[in-house]
Order: sequence, then C-alpha cells, then structure tokens
Amino acid sequence: MQYEADTIKGYIDLLPEDRKGPVEKLLQVVESNIPDGFEKGITYKMIGFYVPHTVYPDGYHCDPKVPLPFINIASQKNFIALYHSGLYADPVLHDWFVAEYPKHSKYKLNMGKSCIRFKKVDHIPYDLIAELCQKMSVKQWIDLYESAVKK
Repeated sequence: MQYEADTIKGYIDLLPEDRKGPVEKLLQVVESNIPDGFEKGITYKMIGFYVPHTVYPDGYHCDPKVPLPFINIASQKNFIALYHSGLYADPVLHDWFVAEYPKHSKYKLNMGKSCIRFKKVDHIPYDLIAELCQKMSVKQWIDLYESAVKK
C-alpha cells in the first residue's frame, strides 16, 4: 500500500492503528542507530533515510534529482517492510544479517533483495535492526554504491 503523505508524521497518521506503534518504534530504532550524515524524510511514498545532495550531489542514478536512498520503512498490505540497500549491495552484510536473524526471532526470515518483511508486527527484532543500522556509514555506503554503479 502507498500512503500519500509529505511528512513522516503525516505518513504515520495515515496508518491503521495496529501499524502505528510498530512503525514508530522502527523509525525510532533506525533514527537512534543510523550513523551521522543520513537525513530522513518521505521518499518513494515511504519513510526514508538517505544521503542528502549536500553530501552526494550526484543523487540516485535512476533519478539524480532524488537523494541517494539507504533505508526505507513502509507499511504494506500484509506486512511492515524495512528496505536496506546495503543488504542488497554488500554480500558480507547480507550474510551476517541472515545468520543473525534466527538468534533474534523465532519466525522464519522473510526477505527479498533489500526488503525485510515483518508479517508479525509484534515480533520485529528491533535490537537486530539497531545493530544492522550501525554497520554502514555514509562514506561506506557511497563507496559501495559507486563501486556497483559507476564502473
């Protein structure tokens, strides 16, 4: 589902009641643990953390007017999603996360390339998400991104 909001508060206000708490907590966990330099706002009709144009003027290669995305949080029809571009771009980080997940959740990992899907919103492993958010700085993300895109 997509929510038409211009602000994070506006996005959360549009969510069903049972999603507001978990999305707010996920937002707080990411905000508290993401390294300095990322900014937050609404991107792609989701809550987003990104590298601002003041730090990375090139922006996202698909649309340079858009800042370089890193993490997004979304309430979808059947789950809450955390999109982490680093998981897609860095096999070591991906493998670490996949190995750690069972230590933090009794439920099977439901994951796409960069999307972690939480169908049981009362069982989001916030401590693991906090640790994941700490694992990549803005510089590391830009370097990894450029190594994949600017060949």
